[in-house]
Amino acid sequence: MKWGGYRVAASAALALALPACAAAQETCQLETVGAGQVVTVLDGRTFTLEDGRAVRLAGLEVPGAASDPSKAQTATNALVALISGQTVILKRGGSAQDRYGRLVAFAFAPNGEGRSLNSALVAAGYARTMPSNATKGCAKPLFAAEAKARAAKLGFWADPAFSALQAEDRAHVLAERGRFALVEGKVWSVRDAGAATYVNFARHWSRGFSVVILRRNQRIFSSAGVEPKALEHHRIRVRGIVERRGGPIIEAEYPEQIEIIDEHARVTP
Repeated sequence: MKWGGYRVAASAALALALPACAAAQETCQLETVGAGQVVTVLDGRTFTLEDGRAVRLAGLEVPGAASDPSKAQTATNALVALISGQTVILKRGGSAQDRYGRLVAFAFAPNGEGRSLNSALVAAGYARTMPSNATKGCAKPLFAAEAKARAAKLGFWADPAFSALQAEDRAHVLAERGRFALVEGKVWSVRDAGAATYVNFARHWSRGFSVVILRRNQRIFSSAGVEPKALEHHRIRVRGIVERRGGPIIEAEYPEQIEIIDEHARVTP
């Protein structure tokens, strides 16, 4: 991937870099995988059914008890109020189980119509969206619900600490190491190095935050029409787990993790 100024005339693929557009390229095809009565809510996105199965709601991130016990309990209470004792229909869009053997699914009210309970939690501001294999082609409603909740400052969004971190505040981003976060900032450069592509948010990449896309995952971005080079000189929002590899990074495995948030294409001299 070579360096160079961004040119509007060569940027027809830019619109495809938006998560909603990337998701829209795949049709959301949910397969019903069962139904059951909820007996125990374990946290803000996990519950058990009367038959003993553990279910994790697909596409959601909620505050963890270790990092923010108050918000974690609030998220749990929100899920309790929504589904405790209810019968739910479970549908999957991608992977059926996580590494702990939990069913990862979208949950619906018994009539199976309308928005998922996953979207309802996000719409109320008690969860954030995180795409995965389990949300294949079906993350668009979650992003739409999150955008509305964020704009209206519903639920956790009323707390400024829940909002996106600024990429230029390296120390603040690094303080979230090991936790899910949203990070916003201007992309200064995009470079290939070894087995990865790095999207850098500082003039000197080693001094700032970066997003890394491993080569083994680049075909996923290509098939979604997302070209990392097109991100140069744009403000973007990225979501994922903050890691430290020299400086703070987030690994993007799915194109929906990256949103272009500036209104118009920017041109460099």
